[in-house]
Amino acid sequence: MHIHIGHLYPDQMNIYGDRGNIIALRQRCLWRAITVTVSAIHPHQAVDWGQFDICFFGGGQDSGQALIADDIVHRHGANLSAAIRDGLVLLAICGGYQLLGNYFLTHTGEKLPGVGAMDVHTVGGSERLIGNLAVECSLPLTPRTLIGFENHSGRTYIGSGARPLGRVLAGNGNNGQDGSEGAIVNNAIGCYLHGSLLPKNPHLADYLIATAAIRKYGYCDLAPLDDHREHDAHAVMLQRSLR
Repeated sequence: MHIHIGHLYPDQMNIYGDRGNIIALRQRCLWRAITVTVSAIHPHQAVDWGQFDICFFGGGQDSGQALIADDIVHRHGANLSAAIRDGLVLLAICGGYQLLGNYFLTHTGEKLPGVGAMDVHTVGGSERLIGNLAVECSLPLTPRTLIGFENHSGRTYIGSGARPLGRVLAGNGNNGQDGSEGAIVNNAIGCYLHGSLLPKNPHLADYLIATAAIRKYGYCDLAPLDDHREHDAHAVMLQRSLR
């Protein structure tokens, strides 16, 4: 079995440990003798989205996000949206999540277009939402909780064409108002969980790997790994977040 991972804009969109998500995906495959290729996707590069089994799109500083916004929206928007409709497994964090949405309305009233691959939109806020974030996840995971760290000024709202990744237990989530965090469209997940997400939540990493393998090969039987230390750490951070 082989998994091909596409890493979108690793030089511009890599903040708060987001690159650790690639490391976790790759290592959890290799521990199971699943071969892995990781291919970076850089600005101005032609991309065949059909070659990838999993894509990762991290967050970035405003300056980094500005450098790649036009490239992802205009060069890749239509084809990436089609790949997501076709079931591409994708994880997007913070800025990547926002860019996959319909638009970003800045705090000055400027409406910036997004890819439109996820039915969400983001409105810029004057204050940042910062801190530990704990979520009761809507996916069939064990445990059902996800933990991470959020740091964003944008408030994201979900439309009818997406569903929340989960319900906020601690922190702010999408917008600090409606109790939702993240969004799911087909096999694509967007969220605000930095930190990095997958090492703290190996059950979500395995969900992404299994979903990609089933889509590609029609089956997946992931060998269990000894994750007791990871789950112990997860439980401790969950309790700290809920205090």
